[in-house]
Amino acid sequence: MMKKQLKVVVTGGPGGGKTTALDLFRRELGNKIAVVPEAATVLFSGGIPRSDNEQMVKIIQKTIFQLQKNLEEIHKKQFPDRLLVCDRGSLDGLAYWPGTESDFFKGINSTFEHEIARYDAVIFFESAAITGHDISSNNPVRNESTDQAAELDVKLQKIWSRHPHFYFVGSSESFVRKIMFGIMTIENVINMHRRP
Repeated sequence: MMKKQLKVVVTGGPGGGKTTALDLFRRELGNKIAVVPEAATVLFSGGIPRSDNEQMVKIIQKTIFQLQKNLEEIHKKQFPDRLLVCDRGSLDGLAYWPGTESDFFKGINSTFEHEIARYDAVIFFESAAITGHDISSNNPVRNESTDQAAELDVKLQKIWSRHPHFYFVGSSESFVRKIMFGIMTIENVINMHRRP
């Protein structure tokens, strides 16, 4: 039995292998974890169009933020004895926000400190775009170019690396090694917080 319900973020730029890793986490760790789906994919798959209009982007990111928190709360109640593994977290929207960091936190009515404290650990899968590799995906709602993916990866890393339990999985490593490192990290987080 764990002391408290733990929450881990799996994040990174587009094309980092995050989705594949999460599928394998489910298979490997079974009923030890519950995977919280990516809020942006849920929203865009539901018919909300992407936009380049700054005001629309802000409204969309605020909606994704609220949806992310609500999805986490649903999974927390539904799976109280499992580690929550979040496909992205509430701070990911900051990388997509068309304004300043302070403007983002004003827009979502929160603070960096409050949001970062909501998660026990962060596993960051660096985008293959950083090393110039293909980032094509099976996700139909993802539309970033290689350059855009690399830029987002840098922004996301800058945000999430401020977490005290930040685990970086570089794109230069083999994909299998990436997955194994991620699974081991999650298992370590579970084991660190088990009751003696």
